[in-house]
Amino acid sequence: MERYETIHLNIENDVARLKLNRPEIANAFNEVMIDELNIALENLKGKSNLRALVLTGEGKSFCAGADLNWMRKMKNYSYEENLQDALALADLMYNIHTFPRPVIGRINGAAIGGGTGLVAACDIVIAAEDAKFSFSEVKIGLVPACISPYVVMRVGLSRSNRLFLTGERFKAKEAKEYGLVDIVADNDELDKEIDVIVKQVSNSGPNAMAISKELLRTVGDFDYDYLKKYTAEVIAKLRISDEGQEGLAAFLEKRKPGWIKE
Repeated sequence: MERYETIHLNIENDVARLKLNRPEIANAFNEVMIDELNIALENLKGKSNLRALVLTGEGKSFCAGADLNWMRKMKNYSYEENLQDALALADLMYNIHTFPRPVIGRINGAAIGGGTGLVAACDIVIAAEDAKFSFSEVKIGLVPACISPYVVMRVGLSRSNRLFLTGERFKAKEAKEYGLVDIVADNDELDKEIDVIVKQVSNSGPNAMAISKELLRTVGDFDYDYLKKYTAEVIAKLRISDEGQEGLAAFLEKRKPGWIKE
């Protein structure tokens, strides 16, 4: 099996378990993790005996969003570099969403920014009761662009609007009310709940499940090729804008951005 630097993949009893594996920084992602996740998903697509994919994080967090060191690099990227970087993230969200088997999100802790986007791209989401969520990008002058199609599908336009504009944090119980999470479990019952869902989907026809997912994408009538390009362009432009540069600088320097009045 292929070895990875930032993720861990295990396949047992026809179930793949894909784990974000950077617990020392709350599983924050960078370009390496995005690339490795895309490679792992592509490799798993060819396994016809697979029945389900469980996506989770190592340690106490699910995913804290973008890695600080990656953000320092992207601050100095050109528009073209930012565009290619954002397209890789857009591809990741698309690859999770269109994976031919059920993707079950095991949300074991905080999911922030792009980490909440990973949650939204999953088919079935089970979260620990102390998990926290936030679309925090506006706080640093950016927007949750590449993840937005999947969030809108999950929670709707009106709710997405409020959460995107405020960047507020919310708990698993609220996430369930919003439609982002399907099941909230006691922390020590999380794996038991995962096992129940895995058993349910394992008893479903694998080809029927793949067609079902494709059917819903078609009925939903999202132009994913257009959205991947459009959302990547939006975030690439913002990253090099005056406000985006100020927001990133303030975040990295641990100060308030210039638009906040003392």
